[in-house]
Amino acid sequence: MEKLQLLWADDEIELLKPHILFLEQKGYDVTTAKSGDEALEIIKERDFDAVLLDENMPGLSGLETLNRLKTIKTGLPVIMITKSEEEYIMDDAIGSKIADYLIKPVNPNQILLSLKKTLDNRRLVSEKTNTEYRKDFQQIGMTLSDNLSFQEWSDVYKKIIYWDLELDKAADKSMLDVLKMQKTDANTQFCKFVEKNYVAWLNNKANDAPVMSHTLFKNRIAPEIDKSASTFVLMIDNLRFDQWKVIEPVITQYFKVDTEEIYCSILPTATQYARNAFFAGLLPSEIEKRYPNLWMNDEEEGLKNQHEEEFLNEQLKRLGKTVKTSYNKITNIAAGKRLADSIPNLMQNKLNVIVYNFVDMLSHARTDMEVIRELADDEPAYRSITLSWFEHSPLFDMVRQIAEKKARLIITTDHGTVHVKEPSKVVGDKNVNTNLRYKTGKTLDYNKKEVFEIRNPHDAFLPKQHVSSAYIFAKENKFFAYPNNYNYYVNYYKNTFQHGGVSLEEMLIPYIALSAK
Repeated sequence: MEKLQLLWADDEIELLKPHILFLEQKGYDVTTAKSGDEALEIIKERDFDAVLLDENMPGLSGLETLNRLKTIKTGLPVIMITKSEEEYIMDDAIGSKIADYLIKPVNPNQILLSLKKTLDNRRLVSEKTNTEYRKDFQQIGMTLSDNLSFQEWSDVYKKIIYWDLELDKAADKSMLDVLKMQKTDANTQFCKFVEKNYVAWLNNKANDAPVMSHTLFKNRIAPEIDKSASTFVLMIDNLRFDQWKVIEPVITQYFKVDTEEIYCSILPTATQYARNAFFAGLLPSEIEKRYPNLWMNDEEEGLKNQHEEEFLNEQLKRLGKTVKTSYNKITNIAAGKRLADSIPNLMQNKLNVIVYNFVDMLSHARTDMEVIRELADDEPAYRSITLSWFEHSPLFDMVRQIAEKKARLIITTDHGTVHVKEPSKVVGDKNVNTNLRYKTGKTLDYNKKEVFEIRNPHDAFLPKQHVSSAYIFAKENKFFAYPNNYNYYVNYYKNTFQHGGVSLEEMLIPYIALSAK
């Protein structure tokens, strides 16, 4: 293994000979400099893995040397060593993005530990992460073989997402493939769980029915409204639990998490059904029956989610919540900026609901635009784009303003999305809907083993457009494809992000209640 190259700049370098010999015995190659100017000249000529830099040198000081060094080799790690405990020196050094800060006298082991943290941190963390997941792998596998409740499924899914994010950060990606296999197995078992229990949950025939799309507002959000002068409910369309976890550190700069919960999207896990159910506090067939002029079925032309505000106001009346409310739906950046500018005015409302459509648009763009396909080629890239968007979006500006005003914030979604890979053949007439993860119609032909079928839509509180209408839902990572032009269809949609069906990613979704710091 090639030796790591160090540069140590100190005007009393002769006194440090024992330290240098110690580091050389540990496998480092140490070059020395007696001044800041000499160190900078050496750095211009050679590459180093790290620099040990004395802060208090005659001539060019350590801080001045640090600033010039960063203009020559921006990413070169620097460990500052000083006799001074003055706070302003520490602040200056840390502000200049040093890797570590040591106060004299230092012993060789201190320096070695600092170098390991700086140079070997990623490798050591990676090895530890992989070792820890190996231990947890067996435990998760044993859990999946149990007869789990919904809460236990939520806990398993949280654990899988935790390891997904941790292993993705690791330098050694070898265990990621093992995790992917475990996630696939978990999804297979989860789909069986849903097939067995879903209809019972909706018909109040199960003691452990989860909070679902149509009960979330009543059971979770309505009780929150009275806890603050103003509460903001932010529904980020299509937000998966792993996407929440990557934006969480940004949000928790301003808020503390009071509740992090997973709730269950209804089927189909599609905006038309799940989001209308959330706002109405009713299941789709109940909405159709109570508001026939506001509900639109799959076969009908037009926007399917244009009455959310009316559904919200009607639900608030039923719940006895006569509060001043606002509702805003954001579908482009200009509208987002306008709403961000009006946040101070919304503080007079007891409840403010914001629907933000970016993540859903990203998943559709991921299907339709080649450049987005390449940018979000897999789930880690999809998460990364979500984080980058959020950090530079008007939505983040809104979150900061809400925190400044000490209002309460709830973040949730209507459904998730799954990375589809396997085609499942389906045949239907021209009136069958276009969604790739669920189909409804009267003449559907499909492989029964590959779908969750609901022969009688009324059992699952779904609208029944025809006497013989049925619903089928794609399971795990499958997507529906027609036999006509099959190969083109499969190649176009494979590895895209879709929603509407049954999977951990689509159904187990975040509900987060936060209070301002």
